[in-house]
Amino acid sequence: MKIKKMKDARLSRIILHNALLGVLAIIWLIPIVWLFCTSFSEYSGMNTSTFFPKKWSAIHYVKLFHPDTVSQFPQWFINTFVVACATCVISTLFVLMVAYATSIMRFPMRKPLMNIAVILNLFPGMLAMIAVYFVLKTFNLTNSYAGLIMVYSASSGLGYLIAKGFFDTIPRALCEAARIDGCSEARIFFQIVVPMSRPIIVYTVISSFLVPWMDFVYAKMILNSGVSSKYTVAIGLYKMLDKMLINEYFTQFCAGGVLVSIPISILFMIMQKFYVEGVTGGAVKG
Repeated sequence: MKIKKMKDARLSRIILHNALLGVLAIIWLIPIVWLFCTSFSEYSGMNTSTFFPKKWSAIHYVKLFHPDTVSQFPQWFINTFVVACATCVISTLFVLMVAYATSIMRFPMRKPLMNIAVILNLFPGMLAMIAVYFVLKTFNLTNSYAGLIMVYSASSGLGYLIAKGFFDTIPRALCEAARIDGCSEARIFFQIVVPMSRPIIVYTVISSFLVPWMDFVYAKMILNSGVSSKYTVAIGLYKMLDKMLINEYFTQFCAGGVLVSIPISILFMIMQKFYVEGVTGGAVKG
């Protein structure tokens, strides 16, 4: 009888947990579904009277690929993609090299430097916005993608902890044997450690790609010339919500939001297995 009560209580907890997760999932999905449905509305302005459009049309997706003085979505997409890819490569190299140095190598001040990096990560990057802007302005790097890429990549090495946790799981005997055979640290890193670290590399690549792809604040601060063709997707779509433009471009804004989410969704679906392995593998305490 006692065992039956325990089973019933456990079943009740499972049902309540699943019901709660289902409710949270619905709440989380409602804005996404609304955005997707609104992007197919024939009406160009904001319509909050009904959840689903009264008339359906894909005309605003077509308009996105026919640039005008306000909407230049194809150019915005290319700009963002270039910045995201460059940042992804540089940031991934920085993170992996810092993680390798702190995990595999032993050198003076190693632990204090790791502690300093953790402390610096506690402060939001937005605190340095003004200083970063004036530094870039001094070197004439405002309104340039080079400056934007430098800002995104500069502090990426501080996010080494998860990659370090993964590198801590790699057998030290392999690295020691390579050193005995005369391998340099660079050769050990690129030919031994990196091939064994595909999950954490995928995790780092996705994380590094997402930062510039979704960022608005730094992009808005650095690319402030007002030239529409130089905008990233985040700035361009935000401009469509200007009070003078929203009645004509709101549905295009929704369509742009849907299109921007597609590359990220595809990337996650393809890399999901390695992404999860990277997160769980990097959670090991080293």
